[in-house]
Amino acid sequence: MSNTIKAVLVEDSRLARNELKELIKKHEQITIIGEAENVDDGYKLIQESRPDLLFLDINMPEKDGFELLEMLDEVPITIFTTAFDEYAIKSFEYNALDYLLKPINEKRFAQAIAKVEDKLDAEKEEALVPSERLTGNSQIFIKDGEKCWLVKVGDISHFEIVGNYTRVFFQEESPMLYKSLNQVEEKLPEKYFFRANRQQIINTNFITDVVPWFNGKLKLTMANSDEIEVSRRQSYLFKDKMSL
Repeated sequence: MSNTIKAVLVEDSRLARNELKELIKKHEQITIIGEAENVDDGYKLIQESRPDLLFLDINMPEKDGFELLEMLDEVPITIFTTAFDEYAIKSFEYNALDYLLKPINEKRFAQAIAKVEDKLDAEKEEALVPSERLTGNSQIFIKDGEKCWLVKVGDISHFEIVGNYTRVFFQEESPMLYKSLNQVEEKLPEKYFFRANRQQIINTNFITDVVPWFNGKLKLTMANSDEIEVSRRQSYLFKDKMSL
């Protein structure tokens, strides 16, 4: 990969930031476009600079790294830098690209950067549309209670209204996202996602069966065996979209 990788460092320790910068110097493809020592400054920096890569400390004063991810609509490729040992890290339910245990080993750092390059190469296949919608490879951060996830948009099978918020279904998980379904829909890639009815949005890649239903409606079976009814009006649009 020859393109420059724009990176941001969010780390409260100046010493740790300097150590990271020394490691990054050995990887000419990475350019540090900014650094911050707390979550609020990190949030502003990320919103303004739109980095490709985020090196993020977990434990920081006032707010931690997870809270920063929760503030972002779209999460850059994230590598955690942490003093937690491997077993503590695995207890967190997230899907960051990688984590680096302090003090950071040079070989492990190089392996993490190789993962970043592979992921960016994959993302080149999908460009953001002019409306700035997410792509299938974009990541969103979800925090529900004490659990946290970084989820690739394309891995989400469907969304469902629960009161004023939205439940997200992916793998075996179904956490709550504290945004309305309409807010979610505005960001989703139209290539994959379809509004089945007022209550649900589906990822068409996860449909396993389509059958005619009452009054011109359709019934869909999803990969997790959930059944979703497509309203009569949306059924016409669905057939057109799927060339049925």
